[in-house]
Amino acid sequence: MGSTKNSTLSSSSNVAGLIVDDDATLVDSLPIYVRELIAGGAAGAFAKTAVAPLERIKILFQTRTEGYRSLGVYGSLKKVQNHEGIQGLYKGNGASVLRIVPYAALHFMTYERYRSWLYDNCPSLGTGPVVDLIAGSASGGTAVLCTYPLDLARTKLAYQVVDTRSTFRSSMNCSNFSSSYSGIQDVFRRVYNEGGVRSLYRGVGPTLVGILPYAGLKFYIYEELKRRVPAEHQNSIVLRLSCGALAGLFGQTFTYPLDVVRRQMQVENLQNGGPRYRNTIEGLREIIRRQGWKQLFAGLSINYIKVVPSVAIGFTTYDLMKSWLNLTSQHKRQVISGG
Repeated sequence: MGSTKNSTLSSSSNVAGLIVDDDATLVDSLPIYVRELIAGGAAGAFAKTAVAPLERIKILFQTRTEGYRSLGVYGSLKKVQNHEGIQGLYKGNGASVLRIVPYAALHFMTYERYRSWLYDNCPSLGTGPVVDLIAGSASGGTAVLCTYPLDLARTKLAYQVVDTRSTFRSSMNCSNFSSSYSGIQDVFRRVYNEGGVRSLYRGVGPTLVGILPYAGLKFYIYEELKRRVPAEHQNSIVLRLSCGALAGLFGQTFTYPLDVVRRQMQVENLQNGGPRYRNTIEGLREIIRRQGWKQLFAGLSINYIKVVPSVAIGFTTYDLMKSWLNLTSQHKRQVISGG
């Protein structure tokens, strides 16, 4: 009887072992860059959805939407919910996630690829934070260029305010409703008809100017902080979240004014019927002259509230996904071998 029981337990263990081995074999059979894309995409989607309501309010602040300029974060969240329902808090999040999955996937994957290339071809840089700064900046620029039209669609959808409960339509300018978009495809079609492919990249200048230092600083600070964590706490999720939060906080502070210029350039045709800023420098100058320098930091407080959990969740999820996809050990071997 005892031998039968032991035999059954042994068989169960063997079956479980085979399942684990099969899963591991399936994961390991995927190319490294595919696993990096999966890890990055999952991290981006999870982090973006977690802070979608705050992202909606931030865009309303940045674009000086009528009826939201004097309200605080809580007041704005409550107003959007009262007028548009819970779904109003997530307006534009479909476009945001649709953009962030390929964006984050490309961002993290190209970061790893650029970093490996630098290890291979620029040994004088070593394996420290300088490599993270350069690789992070280059990967951020690559991801932006590949996914910018989706960011434009997200902003236009989040900017339009429609009272689905018919309680304050009379207080809004009717032009906002006549120009409302029905979805992502409608945004692409109408924007393309307005000015071709070039109009789909309206505001990409300040985006690139901002993302290069931001992405670089974000990876630089995160990796540098992780290096300072004692070995016995390297796997602590709380410490990873803390490192990610600080990385996003510092990186965003330095580059936030460029994000404001980008948002205003993206919605100019909705505000005035035509473009106003020809380039990033003119945008900065005109915002300061017409709206005051404080407008360059409009929504920064909510961005702090948003960036802290967003970047922290993103980096932590990516690290956890790397472990699950057996990427951590392979990246370490790449660093050691310079490959």
